[in-house]
Amino acid sequence: MKPVNLTQEARAISHPWMSKIVGTAAGANVKVLRMDASSYPNEVHRFAEALLVLEGHMNLEIEGRTVCVQAGEVFIVPAGQPHAVAAGSQGTLVIIDQ
Repeated sequence: MKPVNLTQEARAISHPWMSKIVGTAAGANVKVLRMDASSYPNEVHRFAEALLVLEGHMNLEIEGRTVCVQAGEVFIVPAGQPHAVAAGSQGTLVIIDQ
């Protein structure tokens, strides 16, 4: 196994908000994607999801409020919790989920 450059992987993806699995650890997928300032619709999962902003920032809409997650910060979305991403979010996002 060799190191994975997450920023390069995200930049190589042809479309924003299209995630790519770069590996698995402890039964979880490690994904990367590129945010492009457009919004991402509301979704809900049966599993918890970790959203780690590598570069830029993400405006996460959850529980009727918007939380700005900055580079270097992670937000853990609980299983069953609806969430969306508001317009203006941009940069590289790492997602850890099932």
